[in-house]
Amino acid sequence: MEVGALIVAAGMSSRMGEFKPMLHIGTISVAERIIATFSRAGVSKIVMVTGYNAAALERHLAGRGIIFLRNEDYETTQMFDSVKIGLRYLEDKCDKVLFTPVDVPLFTAHTVKTILESDAQLACPVCRGEKGHPLMIGNTLIREILADSGEQGLRGATSRCSAPVRLIPVEDYGTLCDADTPEDFAALVDYHNRQLARASVEVSLVKEKVFFDRKTAMLLHLVDETKSVRAAGKRMQLSYSSCWNMIRRLEEQLSYPLIERTQGGADGGTSVLTDRGRTLLEKYMEYEKKVRDAAEDLFDVYFGGMF
Repeated sequence: MEVGALIVAAGMSSRMGEFKPMLHIGTISVAERIIATFSRAGVSKIVMVTGYNAAALERHLAGRGIIFLRNEDYETTQMFDSVKIGLRYLEDKCDKVLFTPVDVPLFTAHTVKTILESDAQLACPVCRGEKGHPLMIGNTLIREILADSGEQGLRGATSRCSAPVRLIPVEDYGTLCDADTPEDFAALVDYHNRQLARASVEVSLVKEKVFFDRKTAMLLHLVDETKSVRAAGKRMQLSYSSCWNMIRRLEEQLSYPLIERTQGGADGGTSVLTDRGRTLLEKYMEYEKKVRDAAEDLFDVYFGGMF
């Protein structure tokens, strides 16, 4: 099952007075925290729709292995318009999509996994009787949402879908904690400071130096998707030269080509993964998921109840 995540971060944070995605909770920003949570839950494709202050946010998150899309009309459109930009991109790429606005950063990876285990086409976590985030949308309903009028935003669109929203009970107050105002953010930080410890694992392949990690994997995936190294780099906020430097260093370590290039043509040529490159990418993604799952299980064995 291919799972994607959609984070909408196009708004102007007018009620907060500061740019919410880059505010820090502990040692990392709000946006980084959501990305880390989705990654720990095994989400393979994370998309962020940016708008206001887009260049600064994309630079801040460059190298995190996520895909950036822009709502260029963020000043005159609503959040639902940004949601549709992300869903339109993910529609033919994922079986399930998890959606959250960027100002709900404290739900847990366990909650994400619990929602994904549901066989519902629409699922929403419920804590203390209140609906929270992330919302899970099955692929079969994305087209309905994209065609919706947008009245009452995404909430209205999901209420008019052919499948009902299944409410998933969770013991995770972070699903409800948003950051609309400075007072909200102060309460959110206080809640974060009282939370339990958890395992955090970054999976890299190493010889004398690291030669393959999640960032490299995302680059290869996007090259294969877009058929262009330049387009892949643009999605990740990496320069064309940086992308090719990463690919060449990796090929030197592996001693076989990962990218097959064709020159010329109406579109100026293409770049795709070789068969060995595609196999490497698939194996890494499978391995990373199993390592993360094992780390969580071992954390419970060794540290369960200590924190």
